[in-house]
Amino acid sequence: MSTERTLDGKTVLVTGGAGFIGSHFVRAVLHRHKKTRVINLDKLTYAGSLDNLRDVQDDPRYEFVLGDIRDAALVHRLLAGVQGVVHFAAETHVDRSIHDAGEFVLTNVHGTYTLLDALRAFPAVELFVHVSTDEVYGSRTGRAARETDPFAPSSPYAASKAAGDHLARAYRVTYGLPTIVLRPSNAYGPGQFPEKLVPLFLANALEGRPLPVYGDGLNVRDWLYVEDLVRAVEAAVLRGRCGSAYNVGGGCELTNIEVARRVLEAVGAPRELVQFVPDRPGHDRRYAMDSGLVRALGWEPLTPFAEGLKKTARWYAANRSWWRKVRARSL
Repeated sequence: MSTERTLDGKTVLVTGGAGFIGSHFVRAVLHRHKKTRVINLDKLTYAGSLDNLRDVQDDPRYEFVLGDIRDAALVHRLLAGVQGVVHFAAETHVDRSIHDAGEFVLTNVHGTYTLLDALRAFPAVELFVHVSTDEVYGSRTGRAARETDPFAPSSPYAASKAAGDHLARAYRVTYGLPTIVLRPSNAYGPGQFPEKLVPLFLANALEGRPLPVYGDGLNVRDWLYVEDLVRAVEAAVLRGRCGSAYNVGGGCELTNIEVARRVLEAVGAPRELVQFVPDRPGHDRRYAMDSGLVRALGWEPLTPFAEGLKKTARWYAANRSWWRKVRARSL
């Protein structure tokens, strides 16, 4: 049974709000909830940019705070004035976690711990939403994963997110904190950092560069347009049950090679740009989730992959200076 909440008159702390999904969420809240105030706490690592929120930066209901979720004193100061927390801040790229897992453990585990532990002193906070990933379940060979299935993370990234999930549950059980966990599938859309598969393929295709496809290209991912994911987060905030976890799948399973081909078609680039490269270590074969619980909150994905990819390709074609700048900054 879900509980109907309101954001009217509330202040929401969004961690990682200058990142891809976080910035879309901040914008959606400000546009759809006219009586809500948003505080955006972001460290502005290579994947975060205030350019993502230029259109709302002058909104009097919006405040940006430069800082680290591991800074306990700062977190305590910010929590004193909020009623809800939506936690996006994380290191997210699997390849980077394979090369150096340290920052993933520090941010995704210790950072999540810092937020949760601070919440114990602020009973006025009505909700803490931890945004996780489908990767905590590991590779699926049979039915789609359900929220009660055991975790089997394969990468340091997935393991660090699984630890955050466990912490959220433990702080609910031990301290009664109002936590909710969301596990989305692969999100894509305008403004995503160009190290992830769809924007990487789009940027390379637009420049006539090879599209690197791991292994045989038959690894399967479930694709979810970012605006649909934002609506799922909003549904959890408004109607989610504290102590629950919700899988958020797009219902669009595609092989990586099929995604590459569709990207090339979307920008009119030749198929010869596909380049198979050695597989990465621990590469999960397939992700798939049952999203029945979040659908029961009144949510469903509305954007077919063809439509979402068209919108995303159009954005990357029109914003070459943005992704070239952020890509150069991360090197």
